[in-house]
Amino acid sequence: MTIATERPVEPNQLKKSWPFIIVLAVVHVGALFALLPSNFSWAAVGLALFLHWVTGGLGITLGWHRMLTHRSFQVPKPLEYFLAFCGTLACEGGVIWWVGLHRNHHMHSDTDNDQHNSNRGFWWSHMGWMMHETPAASEVERLTKDMRDDPVYQFLDNYFFPIQIAFGALLFLVGGWSFVVWGIFVRLVLVYHCTWFVNSATHKFGYQTYESDDNSTNCWWVAMLTYGEGWHNNHHAFPQSARHGIQWWEIDTTWMLIQLFQTLGLASKVRLPAESKV
Repeated sequence: MTIATERPVEPNQLKKSWPFIIVLAVVHVGALFALLPSNFSWAAVGLALFLHWVTGGLGITLGWHRMLTHRSFQVPKPLEYFLAFCGTLACEGGVIWWVGLHRNHHMHSDTDNDQHNSNRGFWWSHMGWMMHETPAASEVERLTKDMRDDPVYQFLDNYFFPIQIAFGALLFLVGGWSFVVWGIFVRLVLVYHCTWFVNSATHKFGYQTYESDDNSTNCWWVAMLTYGEGWHNNHHAFPQSARHGIQWWEIDTTWMLIQLFQTLGLASKVRLPAESKV
C-alpha cells in the first residue's frame, strides 16, 4: 500500500508550509521571553512542567498515540474525549491529521513514503518534514475512517489552534504574562521537541532488541522525556501493544498509568506484545 505518487518526491521538490513555519518561529521566539526576570516565577515553571505532563503525557503519549492511533486499550467515551482534548492542547496539529500521519509512518517506516523518513537525516526526521507539504497528508482521510465522522474529533481537529489561543487567554487571567510565557510558549517548545525526538533520535541512537525493516531503536533518554515512548524499537515490533517498555529496566510510566486505569476499571481490552500484530 503506497501513497499515490508516481515516484518519490525529494524534500527540495516539496512546497514550503509557511503557516507552520511562521507558527513554529513565533512559538520559539515567545519562549525566549522566559529569560526576562519579570516573566520568571516558580509557579510559572511548575505550571509548565505540569502542563508538559498533561498535554505531552496524558494527551499525546497516552491519548493520541497509544489509545487513538494504535487502539491498544479502551476507556469510557468521556475519558477518551478528555485525553484527546489534552492532546489538542499540545498544539501539534489536528487530532485526525496527527493520527493519520502516524499510521502512515508505521506503514512505510523509513522509506520514501514515510513523511519523516530518518534516512533523509536527523534534521528532516526531527522537524524539517513539517515545514513542507508532504504527500503523506493525502493519506490521512483513508487512514482515519474509524474517527473522522465523530463530531468531537472533527471539532478538535478543526479548532485546535483557536483552542490554544483561548487557553492562553485563560492562563493570562489566572497568572498574567509569566503564565502565558511558561504555560504556552516554553511548554509547547518542550513538548514539541520531546515528541519530535521520537521521530529522530529513536531512529538514530540506542539499541535494537528486535529485527525490523527500519531504523527504530530503544533510546533511554527519549523514554525519560516522553513518558515511555523512547522504547521505539519495541513499539515498532509490537505497534498495538499498550506496553512499550518490555524489559524490566525499560521504564514506561505511561504503561504504569494504563495499569492504574485497569485497576480502577477504567481501561479494558488492553493489548500486550503477545497479542499485538507485528
